[in-house]
Amino acid sequence: MDPFGCVKNQVDAENMMAFLDGAGWVSASDPGTADIIIVNSCGFIESAKRESINAVLSWKKNYPGKKILLSGCLVRRYEKELAESLPEADVLFDSEDLSGIVPAAGKLAGEPPEAAGIPRTPETPEAGKRPLLSLPGSAYVKISEGCDNRCSFCAIPLIRGGLKSRGSGGILAECRALLDRGVRELCLIGQDTASYGRDTAQTESRRSVPADSIERLLTAISGLAGDFWVRLLYIHPDNFPFSVLDIMAADRRILPYFDIPFQHGSARILAAMNRRGSAETYLDLAARIRDRLPGAVIRSTFMTGFPGENAGDFEQLLDFQEKIRLDWLGVFDYSREEDTPACSMEEQIPKKISRRRRRIIEKRQIPITGKNLDRFVGGTWDVLVEERLEGGTQSGPLYLGRLYCQALEVDGSAVIVPENGGEDPLRPGTFIRGLVTGRSGVDLTVKKL
Repeated sequence: MDPFGCVKNQVDAENMMAFLDGAGWVSASDPGTADIIIVNSCGFIESAKRESINAVLSWKKNYPGKKILLSGCLVRRYEKELAESLPEADVLFDSEDLSGIVPAAGKLAGEPPEAAGIPRTPETPEAGKRPLLSLPGSAYVKISEGCDNRCSFCAIPLIRGGLKSRGSGGILAECRALLDRGVRELCLIGQDTASYGRDTAQTESRRSVPADSIERLLTAISGLAGDFWVRLLYIHPDNFPFSVLDIMAADRRILPYFDIPFQHGSARILAAMNRRGSAETYLDLAARIRDRLPGAVIRSTFMTGFPGENAGDFEQLLDFQEKIRLDWLGVFDYSREEDTPACSMEEQIPKKISRRRRRIIEKRQIPITGKNLDRFVGGTWDVLVEERLEGGTQSGPLYLGRLYCQALEVDGSAVIVPENGGEDPLRPGTFIRGLVTGRSGVDLTVKKL
């Protein structure tokens, strides 16, 4: 399997592996011994599309005798076009029903249709027991699929459809199973986790059944026993559920880490993006979070080069960046996606201008992130150990891990120096207590206590 694409696609890849395992397939650590190489693609933006196609071409070039199965968002959106233009992919699999990976793989292996191995069902068997592709101790838990926000630049509704929330009972069962396996960080994900349950609320209200919501889900997870973290990712700023702040204040395990894609600081551009907020409302949102939870960490994404973005709009974005003082920030060039409202907008911005503006924002963010990280230096924190570094130092081994302020795969790391020269090796996937002794760029140095 190729765990390719965004983290939501990673969960799909893990679930496909679970279906294949259940049908008797065996995951190969060496592609040279595999019968099939699966590329799980992303079709969200142009760079991800290119990377997905290049992955297929690369695997086929390096292993010409292997069968390539292409799955994921790219296939869902461009299946017909790919069938005509990408012969290197032997089978295309629209992953809307993940259980279909079994007959798709069987087709490549020459199996008859009746040898699919398992009944087709949209639910992964034995939730929480799938193979995990994350670093030890962490797992992503998808709570919803699709999105109803309809941002004018975004192709997700075209690929994934509208919001479809999972039932809270299934999510809780998955969380319990993952914790029983030793997972210590549950990362709740969806295109917009703030909207979780809104698609089923009307139906459930007619049945006099309490509607699922992110607040009810977090409260239920808070009732689980054990020492673990819950990290809530991808919260649309226009839907922010302020009641989660009280839940986080009451249970330290639900981390005060907020991944909120503000995208811009110009009211004109935000309106063109089909956003309801403004720089002022977003600044107020950040202030309310920080007032209620002084230890809050806020990550965001900005977009440069949106159609019509002029010099004045960009200056407003820079002013917003300076005022909001984000802990972490990712900056992306606008990607013109066909069939989205923004695709047909006038005043498309040249890519060289978008890239220049992105680099300016990235450069200005470096000292902001550094200063925000400095507040952790000198403090004692829980650290999730992830892996041992090769080599180490003369005094002993080094390890990588993360504090609560560092999300999996996107933020900096904690470099851990064990006590006693490493005589007692650290176990990846477990918590330690550590003193943050310094900062190097976006990484923190930790001494195990």
